[in-house]
Amino acid sequence: MRANRKVAFRGRKRQNKMGMFLVTVVVIMMLAVVSINSIQLKKKQAEYKARQEQLQAEIDAENERAEEIENFKKYTQTKAYVEEVAKDKLGLVYEGEIIFKTED
Repeated sequence: MRANRKVAFRGRKRQNKMGMFLVTVVVIMMLAVVSINSIQLKKKQAEYKARQEQLQAEIDAENERAEEIENFKKYTQTKAYVEEVAKDKLGLVYEGEIIFKTED
C-alpha cells in the first residue's frame, strides 16, 4: 500500500509541475499580447496627438483669418476706404487736386 502511495504522490507531483508549466505559458502569452497591444495603442495615441495639434493650428489660422475679415469689413465702412476706392478704381479726385502720372 505504501508503494501505491508513492506512485500516486509522484503522479500528483508531475501533474502539479505540468499544471504550473501550462499556467506559466499562458501568463507569458497574455503578457506578450498585452505588450504588443500597448505598443500599438501608444503609436495610435501619438498619431492622434499629432493630428490634434495639426487641427488646432488650422483652427488658430481660421480664427486669425476671421479676425482679419472682420477688420476689413469694419474698414470698408469707413470714409477712408470709400475715398481709396474712388481714387484707385474710378479715378475721382478732389476739386483742385492735381494728379501726376509717371510715364512708363
